[in-house]
Amino acid sequence: MTSLTAVFQMARQRLIAPAIGNWARFYAAKPAAAAGKKKKLGKLGPIMEKKVIPVETDANKLVNYVCGSNYLKTGEDVKIKPDAEYPDWLWTLNTERIIPLDELEPDSKQYWRRLRKLALRRNNQLSKLKKF
Repeated sequence: MTSLTAVFQMARQRLIAPAIGNWARFYAAKPAAAAGKKKKLGKLGPIMEKKVIPVETDANKLVNYVCGSNYLKTGEDVKIKPDAEYPDWLWTLNTERIIPLDELEPDSKQYWRRLRKLALRRNNQLSKLKKF
């Protein structure tokens, strides 16, 4: 019985173990880094470099076009039209300051939205102060 067991173990070592060992050795190769471009590694992984966006300096283009309105690669920015072609409500929009809650009418939708927003901010600030 012992000689038969020894024969099986020897056969296993010579035939089966090398085949299993070869299967386990096929690991994925690490991808080669792009030639010339090395990304800096930070604590949390590669750091992306910031892109420098060109700023328009042409005065004529700044006056006549909405700079940055064209997000496509082709085409040009939107041309500014005369004031008469825009709707009347556009000129009544509040662009100067945020109206305080005291000056809003309590019956308006804007009042209740602002009140809810301020309450959420207050609750969030209070929850930050709580210690367990």
